[in-house]
Amino acid sequence: MRSIGEMARDSGLGVSALRFYDRAGVLVPAWVDPVSGYRWYEPEQVEEARLLAWLRRAGMPLADIRLVLASWSGADTDLVRKLLEAHLRRLEQGLSDARSAFSALRALLDHRENVMTSLRMAAVRLSVAAPELAAALDTVRFAASTDPELPMLGGVLFDIEGESLHVVATDRYRMAVARAGVAGYDGSRVQVVVPTPLVDAMRALLDGEGPVRLSLDGDRVTLEAGDRQAAGQCLDHGFPDYRRLLPQAGRRRTVVEVASFREALETGPVRSGEAGAHDLSVLRVEDGGTVTLWGDVDEDPNRVALNREFLLAALAAGARDRLVLEFGAPTAPIAIRRPDDEGAFSMLMPVRLEN
Repeated sequence: MRSIGEMARDSGLGVSALRFYDRAGVLVPAWVDPVSGYRWYEPEQVEEARLLAWLRRAGMPLADIRLVLASWSGADTDLVRKLLEAHLRRLEQGLSDARSAFSALRALLDHRENVMTSLRMAAVRLSVAAPELAAALDTVRFAASTDPELPMLGGVLFDIEGESLHVVATDRYRMAVARAGVAGYDGSRVQVVVPTPLVDAMRALLDGEGPVRLSLDGDRVTLEAGDRQAAGQCLDHGFPDYRRLLPQAGRRRTVVEVASFREALETGPVRSGEAGAHDLSVLRVEDGGTVTLWGDVDEDPNRVALNREFLLAALAAGARDRLVLEFGAPTAPIAIRRPDDEGAFSMLMPVRLEN
């Protein structure tokens, strides 16, 4: 007999996945200890578990997986082949449909005006307090993308409107927004995407207390601090409309003590995501507003799974002893805010838990 841990190691299925498939009646252990509830498997079930792992990677629906396993154990290879061929045809049709949809989308994009171009036309001269800009950049820098296939996200958006400079960074899985007050500009809204190496060079100049000067000329941005400056070309790409992604009102809010919360995350239980690439922390909001780490495998409507590394980085970027966590639905992003500055926050996308 194999323990559930040995079965997970030999089959490529996680322990939580084996528990899920037991509850679903797809791969039921040969024996369950009536006292401890611990699952044990027969040696011949390893082959079924490996088959199940391959079918899951291929995206086969659970109903078909159940039939394949039942036919496999009954040596009905003809039905197994037909089920596999039918699933492959569905995948090929889905890929064909996706290609058609993307062709239509590309046609729409070819005819759509680039809003960022019009927002970069004006020349801008303004001043901003060095500590404010430094704090804003520190708040968002961690969320900038490093994906070479998405160069438009490999920078920080500078969004200037009225007396505000909003800086924004996102890598699709997280987004951070911060604000700094500006003076000396009363023109229309202007947006540029500053590449992260130039952002880092700008941040290195912000070690004083006085104002610094920011200027935009077409695709060139310059930051001057005394007799020092950092300048370079902006990215020639658009940036997502972050205002459409902002968290909605009416979400549950709870305050966490950052030091103790960080310690709990670093030492508490973790889960694996769908791809198993990152450690996940599963948070649960109790009725009184307390956030706990959730180690149980059962479904819970109040739980949300987050990339633990991203969450720890967001806590550090918050730069406060206490932070506010905002929760919506389990599939909605959570927001992390400063109690004394509602305009600076980050958002983290939840991660699907491994079944």
